[in-house]
Amino acid sequence: MDRETLARYLSQRKELGEGDIVFSRLSGDEALALARARPAAPAGETSAPLSGDYEEVRRTALACERCRLAGGRTQVVFSDGNPRGRLVVIGEAPGMHEDRTGLPFVGRAGKLLDLLLASVGLSRKDSVYICNVLKCRPPGNRNPMPDEIEACTPYLERQIELVAPEVILAVGGFAAQFITGRQVALGKLRGEIYDYRGVPALVTYHPAALLRNRGWTQAVWDDLQLLRNTMDRTGRSGGG
Repeated sequence: MDRETLARYLSQRKELGEGDIVFSRLSGDEALALARARPAAPAGETSAPLSGDYEEVRRTALACERCRLAGGRTQVVFSDGNPRGRLVVIGEAPGMHEDRTGLPFVGRAGKLLDLLLASVGLSRKDSVYICNVLKCRPPGNRNPMPDEIEACTPYLERQIELVAPEVILAVGGFAAQFITGRQVALGKLRGEIYDYRGVPALVTYHPAALLRNRGWTQAVWDDLQLLRNTMDRTGRSGGG
């Protein structure tokens, strides 16, 4: 959805008498499309772009109360890994272990992610930066709500901008749809290289899904080989 399409969409909703958009009434697909293509919001609005350096953005996120999730979290899960990493990995949202520790991907799925990255010579310590679409845990690990995605989008956009990775890897459906801008099943998105604001981006299944369905192992392996090849083609010197 480009800005012209978005403008037509908003105009049509106005003509239908719907007035201001309440993001909690949008579908997840609508919210992802709006988050990816929305015009810059005036200063002070929930969706306004973030400025400042990395630590300033991180401090802002740690005190964030932009959406309902702030009331139920143990702590904000901002990131893990190297803020100068060659690769940014984006997941969906924190789970119970992440909410407790304040770090993304620390449970069984996180251990599997580390093994998968190691298989192509990458690690969160040296070469990978890890974050999520949402920074706070949804109750019961439910799917992100549209207004929650909208509220968290400026943080994710700014993280990617400040880390300036060579490549992005989105794991899971919500992250894949956010990065690609395509509201289709993950299985139809994988196997291609996308462009996210000038950065090559790939998608694959979430490690948690892989734990439930080992039949996707070969597909994930193929995606990791595509990731490694992409990084080898675009890599800066001295990276992992």
